[in-house]
Amino acid sequence: MKDFIIPAIDIKEGQVVRLFKGDFDKIKRYSRSPEEMAMIYADAGIRRIHVVDLDGSLEGVPVNLESIRNIRRVFNGIVQVGGGIRSLKTVDILFEEGIDYVVIGTLAIKNPEEFTKIVNIYPHRVILSVDSKKGRVAIGGWKEESSLTPQELASMYDKLPIWGYLYTDIERDGTLKGVRVDIYREFKEYTQKPVLASGGVASMEDVKALMCCADGVVVGKAIYEGLIDIFRL
Repeated sequence: MKDFIIPAIDIKEGQVVRLFKGDFDKIKRYSRSPEEMAMIYADAGIRRIHVVDLDGSLEGVPVNLESIRNIRRVFNGIVQVGGGIRSLKTVDILFEEGIDYVVIGTLAIKNPEEFTKIVNIYPHRVILSVDSKKGRVAIGGWKEESSLTPQELASMYDKLPIWGYLYTDIERDGTLKGVRVDIYREFKEYTQKPVLASGGVASMEDVKALMCCADGVVVGKAIYEGLIDIFRL
C-alpha cells in the first residue's frame, strides 16, 4: 500500500495548505512546514510524494522553490512536482534540484510545441496533468476551462514518451466525499500508461476501490485530517 498511496504536499506562501475544490478562497492551513511533512512521510516509509506549488500554478513560474528544495533534501524517495511549470527552463531548474518527475497540465494545452519539446528532451519524466471539471480539462490553476475532454487531451499525447497521467477530479478534490471510480476506469481505457488518481479520497476503502483502475492515488486532506494513518499502512 505504501507504493500505491502518494501523499500530497500543497504549498502556498511557504505553508502546507489544502484547497476545497481548487478554490483559493477556501483554504485550510496546517501548522507543519512542507519540510516537516516530508520528514514525517519519510519516517512512515512512504516511497513517493506529490508536491504542488500553488502560488506557481497562478503565477506561471515556480514561487516556492526553496520549500521544494528543502523537501528534496529530507526525502529520499520519489518526488514529483507540479504547479507553474510552463517552460523548458523551469523543468531544467527542477531536475537540477533533483526532482524525479514534473507534472505539467496548462502548458500541454496552451503551448503544445513547448510541451512536446520537454517530453522529448526528458522522456518518461513528465506526468501529464489531466484536471477534470464537469467533463472538461481545467487549466491555469484550475481557473480556466478548456474545450477538451480528458480523453481528448490524452489522445493528443499518449504516443509521446510521457511517464503517464495524473487525473484529478476537481469537483471532489479536498471535499472528503469519496472517489468516483468510474471516471478513472473510463479514462484508463484510453491508455496503457500509468494513471494516478486524485480527488475525494476520504478513507482506506476509497484507496482500495481505486486499485482496480489506477496505478497510484494522491492523498492529501484525508491524511491531514487523520482519516488515513500513514504509519499503519
